[in-house]
Amino acid sequence: MQELQSNGATNVEGGLLGDESGPQVESRRGREFLTTLVRELFQTERSAMIHPRIEAERLGDVPPAHAMRAVSTHAEAALSEIRPLLRERGLPISAGGRMVGEAFSALRDHLADHLLSTERSYRGTLLGMRHGVDLVELLQYVATVEGDTPLAAWCARWLSMRRPLVEAVADELAWFAARPMRATRAAKDDVVAHLLRGLVNGVELAAQRLRRLVTFAG
Repeated sequence: MQELQSNGATNVEGGLLGDESGPQVESRRGREFLTTLVRELFQTERSAMIHPRIEAERLGDVPPAHAMRAVSTHAEAALSEIRPLLRERGLPISAGGRMVGEAFSALRDHLADHLLSTERSYRGTLLGMRHGVDLVELLQYVATVEGDTPLAAWCARWLSMRRPLVEAVADELAWFAARPMRATRAAKDDVVAHLLRGLVNGVELAAQRLRRLVTFAG
C-alpha cells in the first residue's frame, strides 16, 4: 500500500509530487480564487446590464424584450448593491472587470452583431446570462468555504432572483419559433452589416469552389 506523507501526497514513484496543501496555502489560494471570481462577476454583470437592454431596444414592445429588460434592471441593482459588501472585505471593486466587460460589449456591438440573426443574438445574450448564474453559484460555494457568510448570503439572494428571470428569457424562445421571419432577420441592418455579410458570403463561396477543385483534382 502507498504510504501517505504528512502533506497528503504519496511517496511512491508515479504518485503525487510537490503538493503544497496546508492551512496557510489553502487560505491564500482560496482568497485568490475568490478575488478572481469577483473580478469576473463585474464583467458578467456589466454585460448582463448592457446586452439585454440592447436586445430589448431592437425587439421593441414584445414579450422577449420585457424579459430582457427585467434581467438588465436586476443586474444594474446588483452592481450597486455588491460594491459596499466587497469594500468591507477588501475585495476588488474591479475596474479591470468593468473594462473587460466594456471591451466585449464594444466588440459584439461593432462586429459580431452585424453577422447574427435576431434570434441568434438573443440566444447569445441568454448564454451569457446562464454563464452568470453558474458563476454566482460557484462564488457562493467559495464564499461558504472561506467562511464569508454575508457574501454567500448575497449570492443566494442573487440566485433566487436571477434564476427565474433567466428562465423567463429562455421561455421566450417560443416567441421566435412562432415568428420565423422575425427570428431570421438580421440583428443589425445597416451599411456595415450588409458589407460584412457580403464579405462572409464571398469567403464561403470561395471556400466551396476551392473544395470542389480539390475534389476534382483528387
